[in-house]
Parts: sequence; structure tokens; C-alpha cells
Amino acid sequence: MSLEVDVRSRFGDFEIEAAFEAGFGLTALFGHSGSGKTTILKMISGLTRPDEGRIVVDGRVLFDSRNRIDVAPSDRRIAMVFQDARLFPHMTVRRNLTYGRWAGKRRSSLVLDRVTDLLGIGGLLERYPGRLSGGEKQRVAIGRAMLADPAILLMDEPLASLDQARKQEILPFLEEIRDDMGVPIVYVSHEVDEVARLADTLVLLAGGRMLGAGDAVSMFARLDFGPALGRHEASSLLIGSVIEVDENYGLTIVSLDEGVRISIVSGAYRLGERLRMRIKARDVALSVGRPDGVSFRNVLPARVEEIVRDKSPFVELMLCVGDQALRARITRQALDDLGIGRGDRIFAMVKSVAIGRRTLSSLFDDAASGSDGISA
Repeated sequence: MSLEVDVRSRFGDFEIEAAFEAGFGLTALFGHSGSGKTTILKMISGLTRPDEGRIVVDGRVLFDSRNRIDVAPSDRRIAMVFQDARLFPHMTVRRNLTYGRWAGKRRSSLVLDRVTDLLGIGGLLERYPGRLSGGEKQRVAIGRAMLADPAILLMDEPLASLDQARKQEILPFLEEIRDDMGVPIVYVSHEVDEVARLADTLVLLAGGRMLGAGDAVSMFARLDFGPALGRHEASSLLIGSVIEVDENYGLTIVSLDEGVRISIVSGAYRLGERLRMRIKARDVALSVGRPDGVSFRNVLPARVEEIVRDKSPFVELMLCVGDQALRARITRQALDDLGIGRGDRIFAMVKSVAIGRRTLSSLFDDAASGSDGISA
């Protein structure tokens, strides 16, 4: 499955223009409030008509202004999950889950039991929505969308109305859906944590304009996107494999490229599991020599690739650790005192406690999981 979007539209003084492609996995539309994320999602679904452009799903043209093609929303085979679950209160969970299937007269390739097992809602089938928690309602809404046999799944800030505990409850389910479902997912969010954990592809928006699009790891490494991503949340995404679980100290050792190791606060991770770690730039400290007698468990050999100064008291540095990008944010005074310049070999230090459950995601691995996907 694939999605191609190239749209332009004006709403009074506000203009939206975006062009990107999405394939298997999750594409995040990220930007601050008012950047046009939800409007683009509505254009894809057919709820809002672009002034110009073209939208294609898996080779099927849904909208083409030049050729006057505008497929009705009900015929686009697109399922949408909103901020609120929007379940039918008079229907049981079972009826809510299967509603999209029979209402759309579609024969889904997904089996109800497989979806309920995946989302952990098998024990809720005979309940009514009024007896569900917020997190349970959202999982049912996601299951209903999956069972509607969509060609593409759209999610408009599905966790926005939930507290942090409920968000952490649902995120692992979203990871499994991303890896198992086999259809493009377009996910709208203004939360960096969610995007860093879930996105394969990132589309960055500001003021209705697309600033850039690409794989999430590369996009997070762009120093010029700092203001749009939020300087306080500026981060890097590092990928590695679990090589050791230290149960005595509650740490997991992850190997990055070229033998560089990093320790993280342990979770339920298994040997060989691939992890993606979000490390905030403000959690990275620098040293021109290998430090001794410090509490930092992660002391990583690095090379300075880029330094960006502005009028603030801070500077942004892009470092190369192995062959991965790590960004750091320090004061201008610290940079001058250390005498660090582009091309220098230094050491980057990261606290293990800075890499916790909210900053980690497990990457799908066919061999490790033995999964054949979600279809039956």
C-alpha cells in the first residue's frame, strides 16, 4: 500500500501546501497548533476538498483537480480515528467493532479475535461504552477502524484526550499495529514523544507549509528544524540492539553501530531486540577528554559534525557517534571554554536515567517475533 499527497488550498488568509509520500508504516504529520495537520488529514479522507492537487492511495486516484476526480469519502476505503472515541453508546463493544465492516459492506481480511487480542480488548466484547475507561474506548475505536478493511488508516491525535498513564497504555498497541497491519498510517500529533516513538516517516509543518519530509531518524537530526520541533524537545533518535540485560542493576546494554554501547534503564527487553532511543539534546554533556569519576554511565566517542549558533545563550551541535547522529545543546560559554570546533574528536555523556520507557520504542523484527502479520 502507498499514499501520495500533493495538495494546495486557501482558507481566507491561511494557505496550506504539502506534498509527500507514505508507504508501509506510520507517517506522522507534526507541527504546532494551527500548522494545518488536521486539515491535510481531512483532505485525504475527503471531508475537506483541496483547491488544487492530487491524492492517490495504492495507485487509485481519490482526488485530482485537473481531471475533476473527487471520490466520495464513503468510497475511499479510509478509516479515521479521532481524538474522542465516538463509539455508539447503544451498541456493545462487539457491535461497535464490527460496525464499519457491515455498514461499509466490506469483507475484512482481519479476524475479530486477532484484533481483540492485539488490542487487549477480548474481555470487553459484551460491555457498553459507558462502562469503559478512556484508554479502553480508544482501543475499541482503533479496532473498529482496523476491521473496516481500510486501504489507509488516519489518526487525528488519538491520545490527546488521555492522561499520561492511559497514553503509555495505548502506545505499545499502536507500535504493534504500525508493524503488523500492512497499510499506511497517517498520524497527526503535536507531541514530540509520540512522534519520536511511533513515526517511520515525519512530515514537518509550520503555518500551513511543509518544512520537510523524510525518515524520522534523519529529520530529527536536522539542526535547522530545531525551532519547528521545539528547542526544549530537540532530540536524536538512535537505533541499536540489546546485547545484555543486567538484572542486578536494572540496566539494559544496547549496542549501536561500530561497537559503541549505551546503557538504558531496563524494561522487558530481550536479547537481540532492536530499539529506537530518543535522547534529548539538553541531556547530552560534552568533554574534550575521556572523563573519570563521573556518574554518567554512557561516555560515547564522538566527532563534531556541525555547530549552529544564534543569538540565544545556547549552541546546537550535531555529533557523529559510530555512524549515527547525536545532537547536543550546551551554552555558548561552555563551547568557548572547551574550545570545541567542527571536526574535533570529543566525548558525549548521557545519563542512563535520561533514557526511560517514554523515550524508547521497539522496532519490528520478523525473525525475532516470528509474526506473519496481522492478516488471517
